[in-house]
Amino acid sequence: MARPKRGRDRLARVAALTAILGTLSLTLGGCLGFGGSSASRRAPPARAELSPPADVPLSVTPANPAGSSPPLTPAAAGGNRIGSGSVKVALVLPLTGTGMAVGSAMRNAAQLAYDEGQQPDLTILVEDDRGSPDGARDATQDALKQGADIVLGPVFAANVQAAAVPAKAAGKPVIGFSTDASVASRGIYLLSFLPQPEVDRIVDESVADGKRSFAALIPETAYGNAVEAEFREAVARKGARVAAVERYAPGAPGPAVERLARVITGSGATADALFIPETAEAMPAVAAALTKAGYNPARVRPVGTALWNEPALFALPALQGGRFASPDRNGFSNFSGRYQARFGSVPPRVASLAYDAVMLSAALTRQYGSQRFAETTLTNASGFAGTDGTFRFRPEGLSERSLAVYEIRNNAATLVSPAPRVLAKPGT
Repeated sequence: MARPKRGRDRLARVAALTAILGTLSLTLGGCLGFGGSSASRRAPPARAELSPPADVPLSVTPANPAGSSPPLTPAAAGGNRIGSGSVKVALVLPLTGTGMAVGSAMRNAAQLAYDEGQQPDLTILVEDDRGSPDGARDATQDALKQGADIVLGPVFAANVQAAAVPAKAAGKPVIGFSTDASVASRGIYLLSFLPQPEVDRIVDESVADGKRSFAALIPETAYGNAVEAEFREAVARKGARVAAVERYAPGAPGPAVERLARVITGSGATADALFIPETAEAMPAVAAALTKAGYNPARVRPVGTALWNEPALFALPALQGGRFASPDRNGFSNFSGRYQARFGSVPPRVASLAYDAVMLSAALTRQYGSQRFAETTLTNASGFAGTDGTFRFRPEGLSERSLAVYEIRNNAATLVSPAPRVLAKPGT
């Protein structure tokens, strides 16, 4: 996540591991499940084929039912360690300074994962990066001196870059929580809600539903720059066309909407889908400008990313019938309920990332021994099943997620295309 003044990450909006770790199993295809829910679920039968990857094995009852407090583990009420296992894992978060509220919630989520994972053979070294690159470098160095085998975090993009320097020098991988794809590299992985897979998913679903001509209305922001490039590539990859793209200064969409009107309004509209990657705060102004211009969402379908996953947007006339890609919401809803029962507050959307990172560390430790954090293990093409759906790391450090598609109508978002439990082969 980029520092707020740079506006590079979108942690709070984006917006996509489903059964609590108790007994893990790994089928030959290799999709390792470790998420959470409050109800026990029957695991599907194992499948032997290697491609596509085997179904995610879901299982088990929580170690502690929702609403009850699990036994306190070391540092459960504060401190810089969680657990006392033989495998040391660094958790680098902003516990003071910029982002400290998010950092505190992510530490809570790590504690929850440790306890729901039936206290795995981990010692989690919780380090404060003070919300700064220098702090992230110092925190990472300190954890490595204590014997950390992997670094989870930091949150901000610049801090991930700073943490990567000592981690790479020590030959240890980093799983950062930034949504800035530019900080990923070999050995520096991003477990976050990257916008690029969301763009791919909504374009794929739109084309599958018969949409062939796309217009786009994109803010002049770092996020807008990232998604425009991916949007153009995704549309071309699916054999569709980009009818027009208009950019606008944040908060001032009117002139761009007027320029785009010839493509998206009236009987002569040449586009049948309109891509709008805008935040919940800015979307009302965009929607109002579209309505003023005579835009009809029933004629040209609005589509977007997980930034739309905000109830405040679901009543906007310009978005009715619109669709967006997002992680499946049920997983986070279940996680949020357990978090609230334990800590008495609603977790920020990104808290599940820390939960999943700890669960992944525990699962790989149980399954892979000395190869638990090797590159071949972390980049298993079959991926891992987490709170927000199946995900995998690519060798260059980026991550891919299985995403659902929702449709906005009548003050609600309804699932129209479930998130696949198995990711497609890389490169398809």
